[in-house]
Amino acid sequence: MSAKILIVLGSPRKKGNSATLGAKVAEGAIAEGADVETIYLNGINIKPCQGCNKCQQNTFKGCTIKDEMHLLYSKMKDVDSIVVASPIYFFNISAQTKIFIDRLYAVGVGEKNIFKGKNFAIILSFADPDLFTSGAVNALRSFQDICRYLGATIEGMVYGRASGAGEIKEKQGVMEKAVLLGKHLATLKK
Repeated sequence: MSAKILIVLGSPRKKGNSATLGAKVAEGAIAEGADVETIYLNGINIKPCQGCNKCQQNTFKGCTIKDEMHLLYSKMKDVDSIVVASPIYFFNISAQTKIFIDRLYAVGVGEKNIFKGKNFAIILSFADPDLFTSGAVNALRSFQDICRYLGATIEGMVYGRASGAGEIKEKQGVMEKAVLLGKHLATLKK
């Protein structure tokens, strides 16, 4: 049975740099026989967490907000690996990615945790020439904390500098790393 991988694109640009890297991860995974689905967050209706904490009540399943995040919960539950791709905007992940991450709380705690033992991978693109001054290091640290909290494993990270949409294609080393990450994820089962 092939590995199932969900790639979550958090850029508002369908052909942006993080989305381009996400496509390369998919290419590598598919080449190794994985079943890959890609979700474009900016194209679906996900509202921000309201902090009501009702999701943590024993009698409640999921989140009280009625939007398309519920479709993602079922998809995430059924995959082996989740790849989160985001550009760095103003020193951290995009707003689309942050809303998605915040909403993981509804199904990421205690016995309701659908992420325990799952594989995660992180893709980031940033315009600044430095990982630290760009804020990408903030995002990487956040993902490390999030995965530790969820009981998930980070199986790889790919990040690179590119400012104009699609410019990352010129960075052959980063593009190759994304393909290799996809191939690696294709070998993993939860």
